[in-house]
Amino acid sequence: MVQERFDTVVVGAGISGLVAARLLASQGQRVCVLEARDRIGGRVYTDRGGERTTDLGASWIHGIKGGPVHQIAQGFGLPMLEFTVGSYQAGGRPIAYYGPDATRLTADETEQFVADAARIDVELAGVIAAAPYATSYAEVTRLAVGAVAEREGWDADRAARVIEYFDHRSEEQYGVDARKLDAHGLEDEVIDGDEVVFPNGYDELASRLADGLDIRLEHVVYRVTRVGAPAVSTGVVIETERGPFAADHAVVTTPIGVIGGIVFDPPLPQTVADAISKFEMNAFEKVFLRFAQQFWDPDVYAIRRQGEAALWWHSWYDLTKVHGEPTLLTFAAGECAKQTRSWSDEQLFASVLDSLREIFGEDMPEPVQAQRTSWQDDPWTRGSYAYMALGCAGEDHDRIATPIDDVLHLAGEATWGEDPATVNAAMCSGHRAAERILGVELAFSRLVDPKTTAE
Repeated sequence: MVQERFDTVVVGAGISGLVAARLLASQGQRVCVLEARDRIGGRVYTDRGGERTTDLGASWIHGIKGGPVHQIAQGFGLPMLEFTVGSYQAGGRPIAYYGPDATRLTADETEQFVADAARIDVELAGVIAAAPYATSYAEVTRLAVGAVAEREGWDADRAARVIEYFDHRSEEQYGVDARKLDAHGLEDEVIDGDEVVFPNGYDELASRLADGLDIRLEHVVYRVTRVGAPAVSTGVVIETERGPFAADHAVVTTPIGVIGGIVFDPPLPQTVADAISKFEMNAFEKVFLRFAQQFWDPDVYAIRRQGEAALWWHSWYDLTKVHGEPTLLTFAAGECAKQTRSWSDEQLFASVLDSLREIFGEDMPEPVQAQRTSWQDDPWTRGSYAYMALGCAGEDHDRIATPIDDVLHLAGEATWGEDPATVNAAMCSGHRAAERILGVELAFSRLVDPKTTAE
């Protein structure tokens, strides 16, 4: 079969791949994007069934000052709404807290808990800095809480509430039990400025980035061969079930969970392969509940439950203003997502509703519609995003992206160290790959206007 020849072949039409391809094409390169799915966007996926618009994948820009996504979304004129609570913060926006007995905390009790969480956040910085790799996030949070509790005279219940808060943060931020996340796995988080969501769907960003690109859907890549390596590489051959593609360069953006399904010939350098092996895909699913009428307080961003009864279902986010109908979003995260993975929809929704009824009573109405995600079962992700397993270092993100023989580049959210597991990380990694291939600096604004030269 005759190979098609390109300057660069990009594997994956998620945000990282689309950004790399768009920037390379803006510089006159002939670029092809190969995508295994029958759609673009990757983990940016908006369901538009019926009259509803639901982001089943990425939802938030976690800090509009922390990266280029907000800048590019503004440049494309995409509508956005402020919703600053997606980073699992204790305060900052109105949150209705309910204690272990399911009664709502008073304003003073809430203020005290929020202050306690903020106090431990400060303490954590030093504890994490002193912790060796392979120390878990659970270990450092307990050390931090224990130290403050002893100095300031906290009782056991007060300390327990803060410990469980940080355990839940690990689950909601990285979709993993705090005992399995490396202590350094949350220190690279960059949240600067308000958080925003997309009322018309996050996939509008992917669509605008993809405009004008040569994208081949349903092309499953199974082998990447560096021609001439390990001597002097003269290019890359990308083999798919629909035939081979040749190029001077390749950018592979497949998630950590599926990159092992691609044969690299010669094999990836040991430093790159070792770095990849230190990451794992998480277990993180969304559960949407839509109601005919709103029965919770209309002035809160979220509802949170404390105590053992909230081991799994502890946070519900009010998306009413985003969705245009009374809607609560909760997450099955970490062990909860793993254990409920095989549950029927009916079983899962009943479990969530039972937890809500402990707060709002048996008269709470049934939802008019419920929906769940199943990223763990998606063959092209095998999870929602990557997390740092025990022993992983922050530098391992960047090690994955080390250019290989000057022809092969790995990109994607797991390869960006500043704020991994975000769309910002995906965008930045695709931008970096394009700059490395071209050998020039490129303004992010070129994604909106290819002729621009300034940031």
